[in-house]
Amino acid sequence: MRLSSRTAFAAAAVACATTLAACGADTSGTDDGAIRVVASTNVWGSIAQAVAGDRIEVESLITEPNADPHSYEASPLDAAAIGDASLVVYNGGGYDHFVDDILAASGGGPAVVEAFALFESGEYSDLHAGHDHGTDENGESLSDALASEEHSHEDVNSDDHSHDDHSHEGHDHGGINEHVWYDLATADAVAHAVADRLSELDPEGAATYEANAAAFHENLHYASDLVEKIAETHDGASIAQTETIGHYLVQAAALNDATPADFTNAIENGTDPSPAAIATTRQLLADKQVRVLLYNPQTEDRISREMRTAAESSGIPVVEVFETLPEGVDYIQWQARTAENLAAALETAS
Repeated sequence: MRLSSRTAFAAAAVACATTLAACGADTSGTDDGAIRVVASTNVWGSIAQAVAGDRIEVESLITEPNADPHSYEASPLDAAAIGDASLVVYNGGGYDHFVDDILAASGGGPAVVEAFALFESGEYSDLHAGHDHGTDENGESLSDALASEEHSHEDVNSDDHSHDDHSHEGHDHGGINEHVWYDLATADAVAHAVADRLSELDPEGAATYEANAAAFHENLHYASDLVEKIAETHDGASIAQTETIGHYLVQAAALNDATPADFTNAIENGTDPSPAAIATTRQLLADKQVRVLLYNPQTEDRISREMRTAAESSGIPVVEVFETLPEGVDYIQWQARTAENLAAALETAS
């Protein structure tokens, strides 16, 4: 959809949601005083739920394992859920654009935690230092950086919906990748930001939220340790991707993405790669110049399926990376499972 159509759709959804509420339909209204937390996808919903614990039930709008959040179109009920929310947790950066559309069309209102804003903020720059080898600028591991970092989230996301102009349309971001759920430090920052916002909304539960965020932080070490182990064992190993969903995992694991940028950029932006880019990528796989192919089955098309077939024909392991949580696992289990699968594939290809 074009930007103008998307924005119009969001405005229509908000208007429809308002009509539903006026007619007495059940849109989970705010008159009961309950705190409501809404997440754009179950990835951020899982993190928010880990912090909210038993005090609040988090609602995730996109939960379908085969859904593509890039192209998701919000329903009137989605607009009502966001409009009625006390806190909205979402990716941002143009990824789940419908949230920005609805917030802009409705004039804002709920508190927000935007993962991409936390990633971009200079306040968290040291969390992202040293991704090339899973270490920070002082040589500390990601686990050490997570353990030592003191998070301060004041005013990072408060009422600023500055992304509603869709300056990140097309997923380019001047070379910055918006798929920040594979950046474990950003996930940690989101958990702490959610704890801060919920503590403001529910002061009586502040101690619970802070304790839950601290527990999430500690549990995140399991996944980060797995990624660090890959970096130690397979530093510089070449891999290919059908698109750059796993960008931050690849960086943290110190792997070399050998895929032509023209190929991944085209797939990411929903266009066909050039014949030259396709041929180069196919040759990488046919000649076994890479050890693993990272594959996103949620946005597969004829070309990406062709690359998967080429990898499998060459005996190159395929590791699937997703944009929403598989059923029955939480965020940390999901990230750990992905790291385990990647490590096993690299060992197989050694």
